Amino acid sequence: MLTLDWPAFTPYTAVAGGVLIGAAAGALALGGGKIAGISGILGGALSDALAARRPAPWRLTFVLGVLMASVLWATSLPIPGAAFKAPWPLLLIGGLLVGVGARLSSGCASGHGVCGLARLSRRSLTAVATFLSTGIVTAVAVHILLH
Repeated sequence: MLTLDWPAFTPYTAVAGGVLIGAAAGALALGGGKIAGISGILGGALSDALAARRPAPWRLTFVLGVLMASVLWATSLPIPGAAFKAPWPLLLIGGLLVGVGARLSSGCASGHGVCGLARLSRRSLTAVATFLSTGIVTAVAVHILLH
């Protein structure tokens, strides 16, 4: 069952994060004609590096910015009540499966959910519906099996 820790619930930071994500996606689209999908950006940089080509500077800057912002947030303002109860190997396997799924679906939640839905893409709507429904079913199944 879903319960909220109401004293730790901070909708303003969620709204601020959403505004920042939207602004970054809009700036990348309007300023460079690029889609702010992290799996595509990271995948393109890795493909370039594996082919012995220098990755585009904007790709490296974007990935570095995402990583730096995450580390800065986690070290300066940890999320109250947030804790990973799963062992690191399980989290690593889950992350790899998400990455494989993102490549198979030709995009991730940021690319399809933020940019694709904003462009009214039917393919992105289908992808987001699949992400959400699969995530809900998985979370409920894991909750039932582990509790």
